[in-house]
Amino acid sequence: MIGIDIVEINRIEKMVNRFGERAFRKFLDEDEIKLIKKIETAAGFFAAKEAISKALGVGIGGECSFLDIKIYKDKNNAPFFTLKKSLIDKFNIENTSLSISHERNFAIAVAVIETGNKIKRKLWH
Repeated sequence: MIGIDIVEINRIEKMVNRFGERAFRKFLDEDEIKLIKKIETAAGFFAAKEAISKALGVGIGGECSFLDIKIYKDKNNAPFFTLKKSLIDKFNIENTSLSISHERNFAIAVAVIETGNKIKRKLWH
């Protein structure tokens, strides 16, 4: 399953200017906040969480909240994520991948989630 999201960096910057660090707490936990060195990173994390929820097919809402998703960086600074155990179990998640990028005014993220479920899509004939 694949999810993608794009966010205007200025949107996240305005939110932080208005609410301060409390803005981050709406979509990041303490460990994730420590990884934020630039507003572009915060916007990328926001886009990533939206992309991940889209890959699950549920979006951010009742089944999956921003805080059910946790983003990390590996030793090479590449992003990866985990999900709340109940989501891993519910969707039978076996593997995940995440890519985040930002350029000028936008941050974009693509998430891939592999499951053990065989999802059948009806093809148009």
